[in-house]
Amino acid sequence: MRSVSRLLRYKNIYDIKGSESLFVDAMRENCRFQYDNSEDYRKILDGMNFSPDDVKDIDGVARIPFLPTLFFKTHRITSYKSTKHLYKATSSGTNGKFSEIWFDLGSLWSAMIMSLKILKHWKLISARPCNYIVFGYQPKRSNKTAVSKTAFLTTLLAPALHRTYALKYSDGKYEPDLETVLEAIQKYSTKKAPVRFMGFPSYTFFVMQMMEERGISVKLPKNSKIMLAGGWKQFYKEAVDKKTFYELARKTLGVEEENIIEYYGAVEHPILYADCPNHHFHVPVYSRVIIRDVNTFEPLPNGQTGLVNLITPLYKATPLLSVMPDDLGILHDGCKCGCGIESPYLEIIGRVGLKDVKTCAAGAADLLNTNALSKVIEGGEK
Repeated sequence: MRSVSRLLRYKNIYDIKGSESLFVDAMRENCRFQYDNSEDYRKILDGMNFSPDDVKDIDGVARIPFLPTLFFKTHRITSYKSTKHLYKATSSGTNGKFSEIWFDLGSLWSAMIMSLKILKHWKLISARPCNYIVFGYQPKRSNKTAVSKTAFLTTLLAPALHRTYALKYSDGKYEPDLETVLEAIQKYSTKKAPVRFMGFPSYTFFVMQMMEERGISVKLPKNSKIMLAGGWKQFYKEAVDKKTFYELARKTLGVEEENIIEYYGAVEHPILYADCPNHHFHVPVYSRVIIRDVNTFEPLPNGQTGLVNLITPLYKATPLLSVMPDDLGILHDGCKCGCGIESPYLEIIGRVGLKDVKTCAAGAADLLNTNALSKVIEGGEK
């Protein structure tokens, strides 16, 4: 896809306005590819009376029917007749259900270029060896989850001297081993090499909490970083605000706020959102974010809370053009951040299991089963 290649070569990764025309072209090109190659996706677009030719401007992009991530947890959809030469990644799963997302070689290349450009922008790629504490899954061939693969790939941003994993595989399941992690932190703190934490904020916080309760504090080597990704998942009730987290990191690990980086993303929307020095997720040129009204699904102005709709043209093997995770969020004007980036930034309010999202997923499933539009999503109804 030529427009996607041009988008990946775009120099200013946060120039949303300057890249708009190119982004629209890439979305139309990908939408046409999905329509021509995925019978299931074609049924959905036909059922919603939408054509790839309708993607003429950014408003047309906003009208592309979105697929809730819940839909991917119950349906396997791809734009290739054979998955023999495709790469599969899965979500971590919700209530025993998980998404299976397919990637072709070109899509993996796009993901690598996109990620490297963003990580380079934030100076997270280093030639200096590090010791890693991974608050995620110990690698295992049977573990196909995207979060486990992403965590391992992140340990390649700087050469890894050692890797210590918080979630160890034993007797057919993963179990947290925070005592071993605590021992590794104390050991690494006496070395010269920087330490990089990577993974779930929940387990990171739990270890720091253990240290505080036991009166343990260390001073990690200079240039050590805490890199957070994956959200709090099942520990959402234990989630703390960022200020509390940063203060505990300074107190127990000697890591200041400017060396704490958070990422946002999803296997159904493989775009890397890295927070700026003010800890805001600015939207890169490879994606767009729309906040939609929870009742009407209509786009809301910046500054209002609604359902998050994530849009990207980068991936071919699975129709991921427009997806809706179970997140509530706010899109803010970039100028309000103060970091100098003018791209809008996304604030995640929390995860929800709204009936509206389930309704939309069921509606998409109906379109696949009947090849006709029996009910249109309007005003929050199917």
